[in-house]
Amino acid sequence: MPISPLQKAIRKLSPKKRRWSMVGQRTPKRVNRWFKWLSPGLFVKRWLLISATGLLLSVLGLAIWVKLTPVDRLLELVTQLLETITNYVPSYISGPIALLLGLFLLLWGQSRTVGSITDAFPDSDQELVDRLLTHRRLHRGPKIVAIGGGTGLSTLLRGLKQYSANITAIVTVADDGGSSGRLREEIGVLPPGDIRNCMAALADEEKLLTELFQYRFQAGEGLNGHSFGNLFLTAMTAITGRDFEKAIAASSKVLAIRGKVLPATVSDVRLWARLDDGRFVEGESHITEAGGKIAEIGCFPESPPALPAALQAIGEADYIIMGPGSLYTSVIPNLLVPEIREALAKVKVPRIYVCNIMTQPGETDGYTVADHIKAIDRVCDQRIFDAVLVQRISPSTTALKHYAKEQSHPVFLDREDVTTLGCRIVLANIMDEDPMTAKVTHHPQRLARVLLRWYSKN
Repeated sequence: MPISPLQKAIRKLSPKKRRWSMVGQRTPKRVNRWFKWLSPGLFVKRWLLISATGLLLSVLGLAIWVKLTPVDRLLELVTQLLETITNYVPSYISGPIALLLGLFLLLWGQSRTVGSITDAFPDSDQELVDRLLTHRRLHRGPKIVAIGGGTGLSTLLRGLKQYSANITAIVTVADDGGSSGRLREEIGVLPPGDIRNCMAALADEEKLLTELFQYRFQAGEGLNGHSFGNLFLTAMTAITGRDFEKAIAASSKVLAIRGKVLPATVSDVRLWARLDDGRFVEGESHITEAGGKIAEIGCFPESPPALPAALQAIGEADYIIMGPGSLYTSVIPNLLVPEIREALAKVKVPRIYVCNIMTQPGETDGYTVADHIKAIDRVCDQRIFDAVLVQRISPSTTALKHYAKEQSHPVFLDREDVTTLGCRIVLANIMDEDPMTAKVTHHPQRLARVLLRWYSKN
């Protein structure tokens, strides 16, 4: 079929169209990056203006100092030059051209400067302006205190760090099992396991550093079973003169974490529990293994002193979150420090408890949401939290069958009892279910998003 002249003309033009469309796609991205530097809160525009003013004053001062040309003669020369230009080129043309040329040179010079600075961060996937915007946004975030321990608290922190850098994690130091327990018994340091998990969760380079800190030695006499992070914190404690708080602060700098991680106390705390059958169990790792219903829980020493920095963080907090995590061995141990529970009772900021999705065998068998809150109130002798966050949707049938084999079931929401306790109920889908293992955990991003949304409404 013959091709008409019109079709030939269209075919000739089509490559140009594609080229122009490609230019149109590239240009907005570059222009958008330039305009980001004009975003409020970056503290860049004011320094550009000050730099330009400084340059002008420097040139003027140099002219006065060396007495090459009096200032008034210099101004007269500039005036004559401008008049000459406008005689040949109208002001409505020469003015915009000079303005655009000046802005182009200024932006070009600054972009090259920024490019040189960006080259100093070769491993960063973000543009420098994006890093600055993220930095400013995070440091304007609310002051959040997250209290707990175990994997539950580190899961929460992993999501919260996307919304604020003003995070303080207050972590229990009652762990006496696994690598932490061995280091505690053999070297006499406070258990570093939960601290390690929280620091790794708050790290900027979370993936690599988490793998490093969580790496567990599989061989070697004395090393087998220990994680690198635990050994690192133990070594740092020795370097800092057996000061666990300084060791955590120094390690936090190495990991470049967003926020702070603080132990609830620096005392050598050991948990004990009295079961409803009369048995007395000592040691965090033995309480769950005992397999009974916990009637009372406490610690040795009876009233450990709180870390002053932890009390200060609670007093300055805008928002306080407790949980998720094992109720009696991760959450409540923090409340066994009298000064911490007193500080929590005094603050007048939003306080919310994140309830577990599933019951924990040997610890919360048959517990409802209200039972979790009652256990906390019983230790504190008063109501501490304004609201409780509860998973809305039940896990899949596969997950329920998997957990039923371990005598674990979804935590039942008894609405009337919770309301009677004076707690507001926040229902949301914050669950993450692994299709391979059928294990249920809290989803870090969903959990943080719901918590921050509730905070913004209070």
